[in-house]
Amino acid sequence: MSQAVVRIKKGEGRALKAGGMWVYDNEIDTISGEFENGEIVTVEDFDGYCMGYGFINTRSKLTVRMLSRRKDAVIDDTFLEMRVRNAWEYRKSTVDTASCRLIFGEADFLPGIVVDKFSDILVVESLALGIDRLKPVILDKIKKVLAEDGISIRGIYERSDAKVRLQEGMERFKGFIGKPFDTKVEIVENGVRYLVDVKDGQKTGFFLDQKYNRLAIQRLCKGKRVLDCFTHTGSFALNAGIAGASDVLGVDASELGVLQAEENARLNHLEDTVHFTCADVFDLLPELEAKHEKFDVVILDPPAFTKSRNSVKNAVKGYREINLRGMKLVKNGGYLATCSCSHFMTPELFTKTIAEAARGVHKRLRQVEYRTQSPDHPILWAADESYYLKFYIFQVCDEA
Repeated sequence: MSQAVVRIKKGEGRALKAGGMWVYDNEIDTISGEFENGEIVTVEDFDGYCMGYGFINTRSKLTVRMLSRRKDAVIDDTFLEMRVRNAWEYRKSTVDTASCRLIFGEADFLPGIVVDKFSDILVVESLALGIDRLKPVILDKIKKVLAEDGISIRGIYERSDAKVRLQEGMERFKGFIGKPFDTKVEIVENGVRYLVDVKDGQKTGFFLDQKYNRLAIQRLCKGKRVLDCFTHTGSFALNAGIAGASDVLGVDASELGVLQAEENARLNHLEDTVHFTCADVFDLLPELEAKHEKFDVVILDPPAFTKSRNSVKNAVKGYREINLRGMKLVKNGGYLATCSCSHFMTPELFTKTIAEAARGVHKRLRQVEYRTQSPDHPILWAADESYYLKFYIFQVCDEA
């Protein structure tokens, strides 16, 4: 821990004081004392009041990420074990831990790091210089804490290959930490079996945040015809299939994703009812409409159409378009499940966009439920970036 002190400008640091985890470069008045980027510094308000400790990186606009607000905190191995233990105890209380997100960055008070558990394999993504230095200790503590519950971790794979690392002055990295292992890992979620490709799959290999949203659509699908758009490796489609859907079509633009989805269908003996096609959803939906196709359930789980505030307008157009097209394909009285995983697409804006789409096709929406991400991706109030997944289920009715 360095002796450096970051002092906030008078009138700044409002998000931090409200419970946020970040200090931006334009909020800083002075930095006194010697330090290296990645080291832990003391953060003080303009009047010298201690606001806690975080790690610094002057290369990033997000200059300090907070680790603790306690003046008496000592950031050492014991501290990191406490953070890991708290994260694991929370998950044992709230989710099925067979496969889950063990560490969710800022929301677990360990900013910049994500650790997913797929059965007995860990996948880690480190996005900040300071946490990268602490990563070996954090991973050792995870193995120690899980071993106390009889869980032995067979291997660790790192997926720190996101572009954001470049902004931190770090190289992108992807590879084994420790002994190599077969990177196709079998997991079971909601009674569905999957092969997760931790090496070449998107992000850490599988989207655990939709776990209970996938479960929520099961009860709608028995005996039904289902369309799953942006299926990735088939997760919503397979939940529909295992719930007893009569016919399921999953669509994704990724050939690799579709091949993995077909493999997962065979793994669950669902290949006769759950089928996949490689296509652009924006092209396919109008084609299905032209053929007068109708489905009992349509699921829209697109990638984030916006990853910045600057592209929100274009994202709105994309969300409006797919929801409008999706609603047209739902039978009168059928169901639409639709979501957005972009933090910048706020709940209010997403809701407004869906309403506009419904008006555009003269449909009435009856809300069945509104959901967010699985509890292993906790939403930390005042850390807005931790709240990103919005998930609606509607009954779609023709205007009476």
